[in-house]
Amino acid sequence: MPEHVKPYVYETLNTKALHFSISEIQSRMQTQRPDALDLDYTRTMMGMLLFNGQPETLAMIGLGGGSLAKFCYRHLPTTRIQVVEINPHVIALRDEFRVPPDDGRFQVRRGDGADFVRFPPHLVDVLMVDGFDSTGQPPALCSQQFYDDCYDALEPDGLLVVNLHADPRSAGTLAGRIRRSFDEEVVVVEDVDGGNNIVFACKGALMRRFNSALLRKPRHFDAAAWDDLMPAFTAVDQAVNQWRAATAA
Repeated sequence: MPEHVKPYVYETLNTKALHFSISEIQSRMQTQRPDALDLDYTRTMMGMLLFNGQPETLAMIGLGGGSLAKFCYRHLPTTRIQVVEINPHVIALRDEFRVPPDDGRFQVRRGDGADFVRFPPHLVDVLMVDGFDSTGQPPALCSQQFYDDCYDALEPDGLLVVNLHADPRSAGTLAGRIRRSFDEEVVVVEDVDGGNNIVFACKGALMRRFNSALLRKPRHFDAAAWDDLMPAFTAVDQAVNQWRAATAA
């Protein structure tokens, strides 16, 4: 694998953040609540619970500071989680960000996310893609081939969740690729955190069976974590309803 840029950690009194440059935060952790999701885009990605509240298998491409990995490990206690991260310097900071050690249901491995979905060790219920490097989104993680492979790596009724740049020069193109791969079963929550589009793409009829009214707080969620997600869940619910109205017209 090629050489990778080494990120750095920026600390304040209450937070610890992972950066490649001072202008962009890759991940941020509340030091008093290390498992909480501090950035809105990560909370929006957890809107996947509206589609599948208890996936058996979940794969993540991109570790970053481990926010999503930690949250899922704590709050989805029966889910088997595999995280693929290409940058060894990022993995080396896992203890700094209190990412749990590997065990029987949680594993962080070094690897290429594009290779992982092209040759998956098994199909997964949910695939979360949050892969960025020092220059932005790697081309290998946003090509048409990559999204086609993501579709093939999912179980029937599986779900892909992608964090995309909201850059108008590329956002429409990338969302269009996902729509082609997933036969238009795609919803986009736009301009989260002022610079991210969160895409939900369903394999099969999962989108059409979506019913947010059925969602209830699982007993293993603490109240603060659940409350943190409510605004994001509302945004995802609205996006799905808008999609339904547009496709029914």
